[in-house]
Amino acid sequence: MEIIVAKNYREMSIIAADLAIKQLKRKKTSVLGLATGNTPIGFYHEILKVYHRGDISFKSVKTFNLDEFAGLDDTDRGSLFYYMRKHLFDKAADLQPKNINMLDGRAKNLRAECHRFEQAIKSAGGIDWQLLGIGANGHIGWNEPGTSFKSRTHLLNLTIKSRRAQAENFKSIKDVPKQGLTMGIGTIMEAKQLVLLADGKEKASIVREALRGRVRQRVPATVLQRHPNLVVVLDEAAASSL
Repeated sequence: MEIIVAKNYREMSIIAADLAIKQLKRKKTSVLGLATGNTPIGFYHEILKVYHRGDISFKSVKTFNLDEFAGLDDTDRGSLFYYMRKHLFDKAADLQPKNINMLDGRAKNLRAECHRFEQAIKSAGGIDWQLLGIGANGHIGWNEPGTSFKSRTHLLNLTIKSRRAQAENFKSIKDVPKQGLTMGIGTIMEAKQLVLLADGKEKASIVREALRGRVRQRVPATVLQRHPNLVVVLDEAAASSL
């Protein structure tokens, strides 16, 4: 495990973007695992700066996102596909639509969709570089406490905490879908490199527990300690309890 402590959110975002850029320069056909939420927004902003300078290309890159709401598609402003279009997909002109892989929240058979997604990852040769955030309860993706470390991409019932965290993208909490699709912990752990981002004082306690605590399903992120190639990028506030 490598832990990098940045001075602030912007520096954290720049460092994380630099890690992705190095991956893309090392392997032009990289398979990237991407995340949503407030924490990665700066990361996407910084990597696009480099892209628009012409220093990197997404032409041969494939992407897979961690999760999506059940019942929503990319035209819905609350969907995670819409988030990705807003922060990356629509701004990286050479990123091929055929190479963008999102879980389809509108699929008729959601469990079959999860299986399709797993097969797509396998067909792509696996994920080379996976971006992660961490929830206040230690969840990664939407894998809540108690999720099996062997879990694959699956349909789940979203907790009220997870729904509240997404409520700002909807008219009200009532409009936030009650189910979602997420990569499983077993799926995430198969990525060749994991990059975990966390910022803010409110994440300090869970970051300490995830990185220094006993590995257990009650705190899903503790499993990351077992990954052979984990890089953690924190701002000073998130690292303050280490």
